[in-house]
Amino acid sequence: MDTIVVEPLAESWTVRADRVANDQVFHAGSLAEQAARSLALRLAEAGEPVRLKMRLRNSQLAARFVCLPPLDPADRARLIGLPSTSEEASEA
Repeated sequence: MDTIVVEPLAESWTVRADRVANDQVFHAGSLAEQAARSLALRLAEAGEPVRLKMRLRNSQLAARFVCLPPLDPADRARLIGLPSTSEEASEA
Protein backbone atom coordinates (compact mmCIF):
# COMPACT_ATOMS: atom_id res chain seq x y z
CA MET A 1 0.00 0.00 0.00
CA ASP A 2 1.38 3.38 -1.01
CA THR A 3 1.63 6.14 1.58
CA ILE A 4 1.19 9.90 1.20
CA VAL A 5 2.26 12.17 4.06
CA VAL A 6 1.48 15.86 4.59
CA GLU A 7 3.93 17.46 7.03
CA PRO A 8 5.48 20.80 7.93
CA LEU A 9 8.67 21.96 6.24
CA ALA A 10 10.21 25.12 7.75
CA GLU A 11 7.75 27.87 6.74
CA SER A 12 5.81 25.71 4.28
CA TRP A 13 4.18 22.28 3.93
CA THR A 14 5.26 19.25 1.96
CA VAL A 15 3.43 16.32 0.39
CA ARG A 16 5.54 13.17 0.12
CA ALA A 17 4.28 10.16 -1.82
CA ASP A 18 5.83 6.73 -2.33
CA ARG A 19 5.17 6.75 -6.08
CA VAL A 20 6.26 10.35 -6.71
CA ALA A 21 9.99 11.10 -6.98
CA ASN A 22 9.77 14.77 -5.98
CA ASP A 23 7.99 16.17 -2.94
CA GLN A 24 5.40 18.88 -3.51
CA VAL A 25 5.77 22.06 -1.43
CA PHE A 26 2.92 24.45 -0.56
CA HIS A 27 2.81 27.75 1.35
CA ALA A 28 -0.38 26.72 3.21
CA GLY A 29 -1.29 23.50 4.97
CA SER A 30 -4.78 23.55 3.49
CA LEU A 31 -3.34 23.56 -0.03
CA ALA A 32 -1.05 20.64 0.83
CA GLU A 33 -3.97 18.72 2.32
CA GLN A 34 -6.11 19.34 -0.76
CA ALA A 35 -3.30 18.17 -3.08
CA ALA A 36 -2.66 15.06 -0.96
CA ARG A 37 -6.33 14.07 -0.97
CA SER A 38 -6.54 14.57 -4.72
CA LEU A 39 -3.38 12.51 -5.29
CA ALA A 40 -4.68 9.73 -3.01
CA LEU A 41 -7.93 9.55 -4.96
CA ARG A 42 -6.12 9.46 -8.32
CA LEU A 43 -3.76 6.70 -7.18
CA ALA A 44 -6.65 4.67 -5.77
CA GLU A 45 -8.53 5.07 -9.04
CA ALA A 46 -5.55 3.25 -10.61
CA GLY A 47 -6.45 0.22 -8.48
CA GLU A 48 -4.31 0.21 -5.32
CA PRO A 49 -5.30 1.35 -1.82
CA VAL A 50 -3.44 4.39 -0.49
CA ARG A 51 -2.66 5.41 3.11
CA LEU A 52 -2.80 9.17 3.82
CA LYS A 53 -1.30 10.76 6.94
CA MET A 54 -1.61 14.41 7.97
CA ARG A 55 0.82 15.91 10.48
CA LEU A 56 0.56 19.12 12.52
CA ARG A 57 3.20 21.87 12.75
CA ASN A 58 4.68 20.06 15.80
CA SER A 59 4.88 16.84 13.71
CA GLN A 60 2.18 15.05 15.70
CA LEU A 61 -0.23 12.92 13.69
CA ALA A 62 -3.38 14.97 13.10
CA ALA A 63 -5.39 12.55 10.95
CA ARG A 64 -5.07 9.42 8.92
CA PHE A 65 -7.10 8.02 6.07
CA VAL A 66 -7.17 5.11 3.70
CA CYS A 67 -8.26 5.63 0.13
CA LEU A 68 -9.85 2.52 -1.33
CA PRO A 69 -10.04 1.78 -5.04
CA PRO A 70 -13.48 1.40 -6.60
CA LEU A 71 -14.99 -2.09 -6.51
CA ASP A 72 -16.87 -1.47 -9.72
CA PRO A 73 -15.63 0.50 -12.77
CA ALA A 74 -18.67 2.78 -12.46
CA ASP A 75 -17.76 3.69 -8.85
CA ARG A 76 -15.22 6.21 -7.57
CA ALA A 77 -12.40 5.76 -5.07
CA ARG A 78 -13.38 6.29 -1.41
CA LEU A 79 -11.40 8.28 1.17
CA ILE A 80 -12.16 6.93 4.66
CA GLY A 81 -11.03 8.56 7.91
CA LEU A 82 -9.44 6.21 10.44
CA PRO A 83 -9.19 6.66 14.20
CA SER A 84 -5.71 7.27 15.56
CA THR A 85 -4.08 4.54 17.58
CA SER A 86 -1.86 5.16 20.60
CA GLU A 87 1.08 3.74 18.62
CA GLU A 88 0.58 6.19 15.77
CA ALA A 89 -0.03 9.12 18.10
CA SER A 90 3.45 8.56 19.55
CA GLU A 91 5.15 8.44 16.12
CA ALA A 92 7.79 11.11 15.56
